[in-house]
Amino acid sequence: MSELSAEDTKLVTLARATRARTGAAQGAAVRDLDGRTYAGATVALPSLTVSALGVCLAMAASSGARGLEAAVVMGADGALSDADAAAMREFAGDGVVVHLF
Repeated sequence: MSELSAEDTKLVTLARATRARTGAAQGAAVRDLDGRTYAGATVALPSLTVSALGVCLAMAASSGARGLEAAVVMGADGALSDADAAAMREFAGDGVVVHLF
């Protein structure tokens, strides 16, 4: 694993804590262009399924974020789903650092 910045280490802590608290398959955290952070966990209800990263993207978008600096996904098994990768590109472009654990 490459050296993480202090700010990205905070995202790891948020994602890990959110996943542990909820017992979800994944936890995620993102930092927007203004430095605000959003953390979320997988939602798996009979009528609603949203990935942890999807929750974070929805929170950032609904809060008026203009883009992202970085993202962390815990429990990603080494890769983002196609849907999460597409949502990241649509919301934040291709230059966002995404750390997968």
